[in-house]
Amino acid sequence: MDAFYASVEQLDNPELRGKAIAVGGSSERGVVSAASYEARKYGVKSAMSSVIAKRNCPHLIFVKTRFDRYREISQRIREIFYEYTDLVEPLSLDEAYLDVTENKKGNPSASLIAKEIREKIKEKTGLNASAGISINKFIAKIASDFNKPNGQKTVNPEEVEEFLEVLDIRKFHGVGKVTAEKMYMLGIFTGKDLKTKSLDYLTEKFGKSGAHYFNVVRGIHLSEVKPNRIRKSLGAERTFNENISSEIFMLERLENIAEEIERRLKKSKVAGKTITLKIKYSDFTLQTRSKTVSFYISSKELILENARELLYQEKMKDSVRLLGISLSNLNTDKSEKKPKEEKEIEVQLKFEF
Repeated sequence: MDAFYASVEQLDNPELRGKAIAVGGSSERGVVSAASYEARKYGVKSAMSSVIAKRNCPHLIFVKTRFDRYREISQRIREIFYEYTDLVEPLSLDEAYLDVTENKKGNPSASLIAKEIREKIKEKTGLNASAGISINKFIAKIASDFNKPNGQKTVNPEEVEEFLEVLDIRKFHGVGKVTAEKMYMLGIFTGKDLKTKSLDYLTEKFGKSGAHYFNVVRGIHLSEVKPNRIRKSLGAERTFNENISSEIFMLERLENIAEEIERRLKKSKVAGKTITLKIKYSDFTLQTRSKTVSFYISSKELILENARELLYQEKMKDSVRLLGISLSNLNTDKSEKKPKEEKEIEVQLKFEF
């Protein structure tokens, strides 16, 4: 979806249409969750401090998040997806992978299906969507950003290698700012540069990720569309109005966070073994501390007990602006039988574009 949260706000409030808006908190401690395309022209983007966003765009309008509304519309969009295929892997409220090899409409063209889905989303919700179509999830993801907003791009099988070779390394999904800078230092600026590096070289420089980079630049990405995506972690975090220096005050905040996690765990009917404490200091540096217990936990008391231990593991280096707790190594990680609808999964991505 194109600027999903911001587009929903503009849809529901005509006075916001055509204006630079940001969804999120407008306070000094606020963070932008989403920005309209009008705001993006001024450099406003998600995860940006509200203060910086306002500095970049003085006429920026802040709108509070309404997740219930976003979920409602997201569900309508997913219902459209399921009209075409059961192989739908949601990534978030506004994004999903679809495999349409054996689609319910019997349409032999993935590009035409994408166009039809986008038109139906516009008709049913009033919102614009963009799409990427290709031979695997990795390339489709990259292609989906090419003709935003309200567009689509198809990368046919015979075009894959050329498409990836001319691509800026920063466009590769999964290559963040730090990795991109490291690649620049190694003389890797485009897919073509990356392709000249051997598997051994990339593994030496990037560890386990090296094999991934070696394969994807050659168009190899074997990850299937997983219609029943298993949750890997669950957590919650809070940014404070004022920085906190006292561990006592931090424990009070962690108790509230642990209570929220307990509620979410019960709702999802899961438990976990690995507890991670996230600490963001006043200088915006981030630290995580983790421990794994021998049994699954889901109660507020046990979550807080382990979070407290992690908090006192070492002295705080500065005052704290954010605390978070997450649980991973969940009891959903156990191998399960593939659902019936996945029995033909080996024929994915083998038809005309």
